[in-house]
Amino acid sequence: MSTVKTQAEKNRKQKDSDSKEEFVKIRKRDLERLTTEVMQVRDLLPRILSGNLFESLLKLSSAESTIYMNGRMIEQLKHDCDHLQSRLEVAKAECHGEREEKQVFRDQLGEARVQLQQQSEYCNQMGSTVCTLLWGATRNVEAVKNILSGREAERFFNVAGQTLDTFVKSLHADIRPEQHDETQFVLALAGIITNIAAVTRGRDLLSSSSQVLLDTLMKLLEEIRPGICTELKALLLKSLYNVSINVKGLKYISERPGFIRLLWCHLQDSDPEVCMLVLCLLQSVVQEPEVLSRVIPELKETLPLLRIMELAESRNHELRKVAAELLDDLKTLGVEVNESEC
Repeated sequence: MSTVKTQAEKNRKQKDSDSKEEFVKIRKRDLERLTTEVMQVRDLLPRILSGNLFESLLKLSSAESTIYMNGRMIEQLKHDCDHLQSRLEVAKAECHGEREEKQVFRDQLGEARVQLQQQSEYCNQMGSTVCTLLWGATRNVEAVKNILSGREAERFFNVAGQTLDTFVKSLHADIRPEQHDETQFVLALAGIITNIAAVTRGRDLLSSSSQVLLDTLMKLLEEIRPGICTELKALLLKSLYNVSINVKGLKYISERPGFIRLLWCHLQDSDPEVCMLVLCLLQSVVQEPEVLSRVIPELKETLPLLRIMELAESRNHELRKVAAELLDDLKTLGVEVNESEC
């Protein structure tokens, strides 16, 4: 019972103490001043909070977001950089391996070029030797007949034409090293064709089934520049002259556009053999009535009579003789001609 009373007294005292703490005694003047200050703060606070402070807070928030995003971006860029760095190292390793492999290929290519050059030189030597031997063999009529009796003659003509064409095209290069074996190889091919054309059966074959080769020979004569390959030029002209003995062959080569003008061009050559072969070809033309009737208008307009008369006074006996014979043939035909330049 006494314990309950004691507790009740404590509660009452505590209540009285709390009631006393709710009231503070101040002077009226201080209260008025405090009230005034509170009123002023109440008026100024909205102005402060609604102005630069809110704007600054927004900027601060935006800056914090930007800093956060930049931090994330920097971390991503670092990650990407590390990834690219690792890829770079792999690429460097691969590049180094490829360089080494490329160097191996270069070395192999260099060796292959040396081997190819050696093989080319060997083929040129072998071709030159074999064709030179065959050139000599075809001086025998029976040997030519034996060659033409096989099935490889037309194939030989095709290969020979392609080889001659390639050789002449290479002459147009500004710098071309002297290659004796290659030149001899080409001369031997032209010589073989010349000897084959010197045989009746050979002329017939060239005129009937190897006209592409005849086109090639005349094309080469058009492309060979003055002053070079005189020996080859003479062999080509001699082949055409041998073919011209065959009427069908003469008709074919004389129908090629520019044939007469081609002869005039080579008639200006300084080599006597070339000039003599051109004159022989002209003799074949003027002695065949059917061919002459077709080309005589061009002869009248372009024939370089003064050049032929000049050759008729040459110190070379054979050239002088052929030129004089051609002049007599022209005089017999009553061809009135004018001097023309090639």
